[in-house]
Amino acid sequence: MTPSQKPHWTPLSLVYLALALIGLVVTFALNASTVMMGRDFLGDIFDGGPAVGSLGVDLLVVAIAGCVLIVTEARRLGMRRAWLYIVLSAVTAFAFTFPLFLAMRERRLHAADATGTGAAGAPR
Repeated sequence: MTPSQKPHWTPLSLVYLALALIGLVVTFALNASTVMMGRDFLGDIFDGGPAVGSLGVDLLVVAIAGCVLIVTEARRLGMRRAWLYIVLSAVTAFAFTFPLFLAMRERRLHAADATGTGAAGAPR
């Protein structure tokens, strides 16, 4: 790999990196707090202890990263109304809307492959 081929940090990669660091630092701090308090981590998840905070932050960071992915992938692939997946996640669950988006994304990619066009609809 030559110096000109070196991967660059794009704004999107920096967003994902920031979310990863937030996820690491906050969940580590909450997990460490749970251990230092001598709490039962799994018991706290079901009984509402400090471990719930760690799990909540964990899922929130994943959901935010997923929303960023939904928006960027939908734009790249020319999928319309991607914002609906995010809005629907607020009234249903991200566990529903994210896999739904991934299914629609796969359909879009398969259709592009079948027609011989690229991901964004441009001829190869």
